[in-house]
Amino acid sequence: MEYGLLVMGAPYVSAAPHSALRFAQAVVKKGHRVSGIFFYQDGIHNASKLMAPPQDELNMRNAWIELHEQHGVALDVCIAAALRRGVMDEAEAKRHGQENFNLESPFELTGLGQLLALQQRCDRLITFA
Repeated sequence: MEYGLLVMGAPYVSAAPHSALRFAQAVVKKGHRVSGIFFYQDGIHNASKLMAPPQDELNMRNAWIELHEQHGVALDVCIAAALRRGVMDEAEAKRHGQENFNLESPFELTGLGQLLALQQRCDRLITFA
């Protein structure tokens, strides 16, 4: 079975990202595939490279990157939600006259069309809010 995940909660504020990560790890362990993860609303904060949690806590961004590297899971971030919350890649930072950026590969800024495409190609789209 092929799964897609929609993550709407911010790391360290909501249990949603951690639950989504554990779900994805369990799905893969059972032999299924996670096709992609779409970060929306406050969930976009999972992609910020400026997170610096204490060393004894899970770094959610690094955990998502590890899932991507080990299993090829696409990590899409809603561009509209991200820009509203000050999360942008280098290209968007330049476009908006900002000196700094806090999103980089393997996270990718995309539109809601990516979420619809994810929903269409997966057997299940699970929301973590």
